[in-house]
Amino acid sequence: MHASLARARQSAQGAIPLHAVSAADAASWLAAQKHGALIKASGFAGAEGALAALPDTKGAIAAWVLGLGESRDAFALAAAAEKLPAGLYRLGDVPDWCGGANAALAWTMGGYGFSRYRKSKNHPLARLVLPSGVDGEEVSRIAEHLFLGRDLVNTPANDMGPAELEAAARALARRHGAKVRVISAAALKRGYPLIAAVGQGSDRAPRLIELVWGTARAPKVTLVGKGVCFDTGGLDLKPSSAMLTMKKDMGGAACVLAVAGMAMGAKLKSRLRVLIPAVENSVSGRAMRPGDVFESRKGLTVEIGNTDAEGRLVLADALADADAEAPDLMIDVATLTGAARMATGMEVPPFFTDDNKLAADLMRLGTAVQDPLWRLPLWRGYEDTLKSRIADLNNNPAYNLAGAITAALFLNRFVEKTKNWVHLDIPAWIDRPRPGRPLGGEVNAARALYALLKERYGR
Repeated sequence: MHASLARARQSAQGAIPLHAVSAADAASWLAAQKHGALIKASGFAGAEGALAALPDTKGAIAAWVLGLGESRDAFALAAAAEKLPAGLYRLGDVPDWCGGANAALAWTMGGYGFSRYRKSKNHPLARLVLPSGVDGEEVSRIAEHLFLGRDLVNTPANDMGPAELEAAARALARRHGAKVRVISAAALKRGYPLIAAVGQGSDRAPRLIELVWGTARAPKVTLVGKGVCFDTGGLDLKPSSAMLTMKKDMGGAACVLAVAGMAMGAKLKSRLRVLIPAVENSVSGRAMRPGDVFESRKGLTVEIGNTDAEGRLVLADALADADAEAPDLMIDVATLTGAARMATGMEVPPFFTDDNKLAADLMRLGTAVQDPLWRLPLWRGYEDTLKSRIADLNNNPAYNLAGAITAALFLNRFVEKTKNWVHLDIPAWIDRPRPGRPLGGEVNAARALYALLKERYGR
């Protein structure tokens, strides 16, 4: 179990109570406390993230109270884990919506920090007594793999190229007894020509990483994650402002590795397959050019209308491979389009599927675990924008609107046999820090996807 959580039977006695109140309820709650007037006089009014200590008759700290403001952030208690001094705490008066499992996960999330490149200040560990009825191992499993995904995204591209992403997949596989196969060099060019084309401009060799876990008789679940470890835009070079966060362009790969780790750790009843096309989209004399035409693994030819629309190319070959065995469920996750950010922002990633039940389940579960998603349409009326004059498809649609939809339609051309398919277009980044969610890398939708797999394939 995570070091920030303590089992109730071991240590509930003597733990300091932690209360949490909204701004609207702060005055009435303080009025009911023995020293509430003193705390109110100090300026505490339930503002979001505010902490105040409640004294006992001897002047020692008897309890703490955290302000929740006007929000209903299920992970608000992460702010307490980030700020409280070392010690052992237990939940006191806390609203249901941020108590229980939410409180335990929030507490662990409050301990996240990326400190690979500088010495972090040793923040003393505040520990929370596990709330009654909460599965501490499950909470820890989720948090551990969220942190893995965040670390992968936060690591700069000089230390997170295709080889390092492969190493991360191998390390995860070793922990869970999964098998890993990597296709590269001539075999990649023969079997996955679009992946090879995107990666040919870099000195860091492209590859397809495959992880397989579970028994062959179990329902087949395939996760495909975009692993563009850095995206310059290729010869259609991005402006410098757009390139600043492009280390996160492998966020889809980080997300599916996080989900896979959760699923394998929970021993879900599935044959899990993970495919990650890992490349760097660089500028060189070998880089693919606008106007080039490549034949995909599926046999469809693709004209390169824009070298900065590379994510759909590497995914296309991986999806064609995944689709060949007709899995029961296929999920692809990618930091694919700026259009998706324009449509739904950085906090509610869109997804695309023709399966109404799958869509409803994702919306419901994303809301339930506070990892929201929003369905956008696979509008077939835009299919003609994918046409090329000289090839089967163009990767740069002849339409300057609905970019997230046309990208999803492009991917859909490579999925035919799969029973249920969904495509997620995630930012893999937090731009507005919240408790437990610092500025930087994030594996959006990982908890929602795990909840889906757990509901469908849980033991």
